[in-house]
Amino acid sequence: MKTKITIKIIAKELGVSVSTVSKALRDSHEISQETKDRIKAYADYYNYRPNNLALQLRNQQTKVIGIILPQIVHHFFSTVIKGIEHEATERGYNIMVCFSNNNEAKEAETIDVLTNGSVDGLLVSLAKETLENNKFHHFNRLIHNEIPLVLFDRTHNSIECDKVIVDDVGAGYKATKYLLETGCERIAIATTPEHITVGLHRSQGYKKALMEVGKGIDPRLMVGVDESKDIQSQIEKLFEQNIDAVFAVNEIYAAIAIRIAKEKGMRIPEDISVIGFTDGLISEYSSPSITTVVQYGYTMGKQAAEMLIARIENKDDVIPPKTKVISSNIKVRESSKNL
Repeated sequence: MKTKITIKIIAKELGVSVSTVSKALRDSHEISQETKDRIKAYADYYNYRPNNLALQLRNQQTKVIGIILPQIVHHFFSTVIKGIEHEATERGYNIMVCFSNNNEAKEAETIDVLTNGSVDGLLVSLAKETLENNKFHHFNRLIHNEIPLVLFDRTHNSIECDKVIVDDVGAGYKATKYLLETGCERIAIATTPEHITVGLHRSQGYKKALMEVGKGIDPRLMVGVDESKDIQSQIEKLFEQNIDAVFAVNEIYAAIAIRIAKEKGMRIPEDISVIGFTDGLISEYSSPSITTVVQYGYTMGKQAAEMLIARIENKDDVIPPKTKVISSNIKVRESSKNL
C-alpha cells in the first residue's frame, strides 16, 4: 500500500522547494517542463490529490485568527486573549473567539466551522473532555491538511504542532518549595485528574520539591478534583490529615480551601497556609488575599499569536514544530507566611 503523501513530502523527496511543487502541480510557466514532468509523475505514482480545504486557506487570506477556549469565565484566558489581540492588531489581523465548553464534540464542530474559509489559522487550548478521552483526530486532521495551528496552556505531546506552555512542573516546584521554606510540614495538594496535563505537571513539581527534602509522597494529601462532583467535599477530605498547607492548582480551589479552613476555625496563615495558581481577581480580592503562582497569560497569548502568524505567512517553509515555555513566579499575599 502506497504511503499517503503531502506537498511537503514530495518536495523533500525530489529535493525542491514546496513552492516549486505547488507551482508545478498547477502547471505554472515559472517551472521548467522537465521539473513539472518529474513532479507530476511522482505525484501520480503516489495518487496525490490536493486538499481543497488546504488550498483554500493557502490561496485566500482572511486576515482573521480563530481562537478556541475551553470556557468563557476564566481570568487567565481573558489575559491570554489580550495578548493575542495586541499581537494580531499589530500585524494587521483580527480575531474570532469561540468556546468549546470543555466538550470534545463542540471543539471538533467549532474547528470545522472556523476552517471552512473563515480564518487563516487556529489558536486552541484543549477541552477537558478531549484530554480525558485522549482523542485528537480533529487536530491531526488539521495538521494533515497543513492548516496553521498553535496550542497553548492545555496541550498534548501527541499533537505535532507549535505550542506555548507555562513551565507547570517548575511552577508546582516553586510553590511547594516556598511552603517548605516557610516552615510547613504537611503540605496537601488540590489538583486535577491526571488527564488534565497542567494539573498533572504541577503535581509533578509538588512531588519533586517534597522528595528533594526527603519527604515521602503521601497519597492521602493529594486529591484530583472531579469538577462534575461537589468540589468542596473533595478538598475538605484533605483537612482530615492534620495538614498545615494547601497548594491548589487554580485560584478557585485555593479560595475553597480558605473557606474550609475558616469553617474549621483555623487561622490563616498561622495555622494553615494556602497558595493558589493564576493571579486573578479572586486571588487579589479574597479575604485573606491569596498567595499565587503568576502565569503571565498576556505573554503566552502574545507569543502564541506570533508563532501562528509566522506559520500563516510562511506556509511553504518546512519548519519543525516548536514549543515555547514561559516561566512563572510567586506573588506573596496574606494567605501564606513570609520568608
